[in-house]
Amino acid sequence: MTPVEPILRLGVFGGAFDPPHQAHVALVQAAIHQLKLDQVRVLPTGQAWHKSRHLSEAKHRLLMTQLAYHHLPQVVADEREINRVGPSYTVDTLHELQAQFPQAELVLLLGDDQRRSLPSWHQIDEIARIAIICAAGRDRSVRAWNEDSGSLLADSPLHDKLQARILTLDMPLMPHSATDIRELVATEQAITGLVPPAVERYILENHLYRPH
Repeated sequence: MTPVEPILRLGVFGGAFDPPHQAHVALVQAAIHQLKLDQVRVLPTGQAWHKSRHLSEAKHRLLMTQLAYHHLPQVVADEREINRVGPSYTVDTLHELQAQFPQAELVLLLGDDQRRSLPSWHQIDEIARIAIICAAGRDRSVRAWNEDSGSLLADSPLHDKLQARILTLDMPLMPHSATDIRELVATEQAITGLVPPAVERYILENHLYRPH
């Protein structure tokens, strides 16, 4: 039996994924390449304490996530936040993954919007202690990848306490959002190219985001 390679660098990417779109996929692809991640756990949100709107059913968001990332062997669609009872906090997920993969360095991956809200996150200081935080940058003026040192340069939109652990992925500007996509579907407009083809088919076949 071939020995299983240890997971030394573990990416963690959570979100509503309602729906997962091309920017989500691009972020994970960039992180795998730039950070040399052995595995990425993509976690659809369970009970989203920070969102005022009602999310689509968890089963739909999980299946769409699996479809969006099926071509990336490093990605595992992780159900733990969906299955968790009560509010789902990132710090709890990181503690669980730390116990599950004690040898791994955890890298928390964030979209640009998530990065801006970081100071309000539950136990953010503990999150910064457990994991390296790496966010997508939508500002083309940010050049985060240092070819000479082979590492990422720190971004600095946050207060000093977090700044030291915040990195920025170098990736193309992708301004569309899940909100935009839901609104397009609701008004019967095309979303081709904004989400992976398999996700687009799933949305149409299951009549998601249509007005009731």
